[in-house]
Amino acid sequence: MNTALLLIETKGPTGFTLSEAAKNAGVTPAAVYRHFECRNDLVAEAALPCFSIFAERMENVLSSLASSMKGQSGGPKLLSGTGSDQKQLVVVATSERGLCGGFNTNIVKAAKVKINQLLRDGKDVTIITIGKKGAGVLKREYSDKMVKHFDMSQVKNLAFTDAAPISNQLIEKFEAGEFDVCTLFFAKFVNVLTQIVTPLQLIPASINGEDKAGLDGSCYEYEPDENEILEDLLPRNVGIQLFRALLENAASEQGSRMTAMDSATRNAGDMIDSLRTTYNRSRQAVITNELIEIISGAEAL
Repeated sequence: MNTALLLIETKGPTGFTLSEAAKNAGVTPAAVYRHFECRNDLVAEAALPCFSIFAERMENVLSSLASSMKGQSGGPKLLSGTGSDQKQLVVVATSERGLCGGFNTNIVKAAKVKINQLLRDGKDVTIITIGKKGAGVLKREYSDKMVKHFDMSQVKNLAFTDAAPISNQLIEKFEAGEFDVCTLFFAKFVNVLTQIVTPLQLIPASINGEDKAGLDGSCYEYEPDENEILEDLLPRNVGIQLFRALLENAASEQGSRMTAMDSATRNAGDMIDSLRTTYNRSRQAVITNELIEIISGAEAL
């Protein structure tokens, strides 16, 4: 990956081939082609660690722009909202496959708590699911509230192009007035043992107004004006934050799966040892009985 990042930095994402990357890394081209079907897959995989930083910087820029617009009216709807929170859209991102411990269960449980709270408050709730594991559970209880399901089973290497259609549909539904607030539930990756279920308000953008971009209270003039910049950045930010959440989810899923499989392997080993002990005891008992029968028969003669 370090070799790929170096090539991207020096030659650009389209300025090299997989064979060249393999040669610079000191491996055979066949080894590279086993993991990546094309150069774009390698570029996407190499850039994943950098994307979280990019998403945070994007959020910081929006925070700075939003704080400079305090007190102004007529801002973009993706930032200011509709003025109501009656229509709530909950997006639940889970995995397509199981055998990953409590990963899916924890996300669905947190989403159900939020949905039930909104229903108690008299809100109109609709649900969109990403990944079939969460969809199957939620459909049993909230089938009348599910409006869309996105199947990611065909996605091998997650790319921004996989998240873009989802974010575009969310923006279209928002502009059509189908919801006022959109909240995404996903698992934030901390380490292999720890994944934190996180609710993220995608629409309207959750901006706390702090000077997170490092402007230190300085006054900046923007050209074009803040409103025009936000009109362009906010739709992109929805896609970027969604893609970051899906990447965090994918990393959390694999971390949870590694932990679950390691635990299952240890449990299987303990079970094998227990069964082997039981087998040896049973075998010894049978041998002992046979010896007793032989000795008893010999004494009878």
